[in-house]
Amino acid sequence: MELKVGDILTGEIIDFTHEGNGILKVDNFAIFVPNGVIGDKVEIKLTQLKKNFGLGAILKYIELSPDRIENQIESTSGEIPLVNYKYNKQLEWKKHKVTMDLLKFAGLSDVNVCDTIGMILPYRYRNHTQIPVGSKNGDAILGFYQKGSHDVVDMEGSILQPEVADKILNVIRKWINKYNIKPYDRRTNKGVLRHVGIRTNFKDEAMVILVTASESLPNKKDLVGMLTTEIENVVSIYQNINNLKSAPTYGRKYIKLFGEDRLIDCLGNFEFYISPNSFFQVNRTQAEVLYNKALEYLDLQIDDEVFDIYCGIGTISLFVANKAKRVYGIESVKAAIDDAKENAILNNISNAEFIVGKAEEVFPELMNKGISGNKVVVDPPRKGCEKEVLEAIVKLNPERVVYVSCNPTTMARDVKYLLENGYEVKEVQPVDMFPHTFHVECVVLIEKE
Repeated sequence: MELKVGDILTGEIIDFTHEGNGILKVDNFAIFVPNGVIGDKVEIKLTQLKKNFGLGAILKYIELSPDRIENQIESTSGEIPLVNYKYNKQLEWKKHKVTMDLLKFAGLSDVNVCDTIGMILPYRYRNHTQIPVGSKNGDAILGFYQKGSHDVVDMEGSILQPEVADKILNVIRKWINKYNIKPYDRRTNKGVLRHVGIRTNFKDEAMVILVTASESLPNKKDLVGMLTTEIENVVSIYQNINNLKSAPTYGRKYIKLFGEDRLIDCLGNFEFYISPNSFFQVNRTQAEVLYNKALEYLDLQIDDEVFDIYCGIGTISLFVANKAKRVYGIESVKAAIDDAKENAILNNISNAEFIVGKAEEVFPELMNKGISGNKVVVDPPRKGCEKEVLEAIVKLNPERVVYVSCNPTTMARDVKYLLENGYEVKEVQPVDMFPHTFHVECVVLIEKE
């Protein structure tokens, strides 16, 4: 069957893409469709044709999936694409995703992938949200982007963030409309306010970060007054300057407008300083599950010396240091290393050393200086480990490697390299760090053969 744009087709959603879109197939040709869940039978319109796949839009639902949850929440934003899919089915799909990536990219067909560890209450878990600001019909709107676009979908709040964050958004919306603060327009590169960042800790105390296109922020004193008067949990307010046309949400410069320099948050028995630019797991409940599983896989002994590569602000390092002889944390972001050092002092940890620099450079350098270790934990960004890091791990020849992953595809690629160099995968534990999204974290136990 020769397909063309505009064709009306019917089929059943059989899987999800890595972005949470539904997949249906026509004559074995994959078509990606937003807002479909596995089991939906739909009529679609083919909107784009690529070499290896097509894009479609649902015209009508012929038969709803038995695993669909209807009318739970509007699911038009890109942040919660699986919210209308039963939670137990989300967990099953995430286990399947990890299993298939290990088969496809590492050639592993018989690895033990455990059931995904989910949350008892999979809502209100995000302790850091970044909300785009836009406009519609002259009014300011705050909400996540429509999937696949930079069109903001207005929202009163989100089931993913604490209720205090919903209140903060509504106060900021009032301030924007009261003082006619211009939202930033990506198309014209004009306007003031780009994003609102909200960090919260275990006490529901909040840090608000206003991302602006320049240092000019009209009526900021009035906003500080409104936020601190109407919401007692706001303990810190920053302005972040991001004047780049295409860039991450936050720029490099921060200006404190009110309150505390940092929040203090907790994981397990440890406390952590959280600066406005710190990396900290957004789901503290599941982060504790993740790190405890990493500790279990490391099987730490009192004389172990451990490398923690991509250590961030030292979260895993402190968990490890409590049970090992020494831990060396490596991280390329200086501000994160500064926080890690202070977090060690805050928690009375004296056997953790933190080194700033690119992992692919620092790790081999430490080994060349004679610093060694018998176990390694890596927690890389989504792109995975640099090849130089994997080569250094093989050269170090540790008895155990524990890989903490936020991207099972790049994890499987990296695991393949270790498999080819004398290691074997003993077990994989998926953890649902981001319920109702397509993301899945996992911990992999890798040992010498």
